[in-house]
Amino acid sequence: MNTTRSLEGRHAVVTGGARGIGLAIAQRLLHAGAKVTLWDREAKTLAAAARESASLGTVDTDLVDVTDQATIEAAAQRAHERRGAVTILVNNAGVLGPTLPVWETPVAQWCAVLAINLTGAFLCARALVPAMREAGWGRVINIASVAGKEGNAMNAAYSASKAGMIALTKSLAKELATSGVLVNCIAPSSAETAIFDDIPPEHREALRSMLLARVPLARFVRPDEIAAMAAWIASPECSFSTGAVFDISGGRATY
Repeated sequence: MNTTRSLEGRHAVVTGGARGIGLAIAQRLLHAGAKVTLWDREAKTLAAAARESASLGTVDTDLVDVTDQATIEAAAQRAHERRGAVTILVNNAGVLGPTLPVWETPVAQWCAVLAINLTGAFLCARALVPAMREAGWGRVINIASVAGKEGNAMNAAYSASKAGMIALTKSLAKELATSGVLVNCIAPSSAETAIFDDIPPEHREALRSMLLARVPLARFVRPDEIAAMAAWIASPECSFSTGAVFDISGGRATY
């Protein structure tokens, strides 16, 4: 099968799509022929991402806070009206959260990380999956993390949110198994993206060194490598995998 334009006519929403992994995935989906709507909460970054991606295909943007149910549902309606039914959802929006031991983690920060990383994915799926069921075809791709399998010390909120995303993937996949909608997730090891900006400078290099030490390939994963995997999961060639966790960890993951 020629997969160069394998997503021709499809419409994808990518959350956290204005930069980093989300933007790399969006551009890869555009290359495959999909129309893409970028959801993000930063207007200037969204505008820059749209300009950067315009030559690749049809790109729309919408200011969306994935913790706000009403905002998501309104954005979903606009996306459907603008470019037709959304049949690919990439839940990528996420934050790293505090680098603190559990007993020092502020409750508000714990709740904020789970609201964005986990509840945000639930709300987006809740808003967009019905149209996929109606179409009889769809793909939900959740960007989790190897931290959701292993648990990172000093980063419990992030690790717990990504473990929850893995479980959400498996549950939703089983619910949709006979509908034509496949649900899978990707569990990368660390990538050097803007998410590192959340880490206080005095902790950043120590964390960077610790994360690299766990990766047998001795480097960070690149966003374009994650995007290549996402594009295959979104494609018709991925036809018998659902509820799966696709590791891209440079050998870090052992299960």
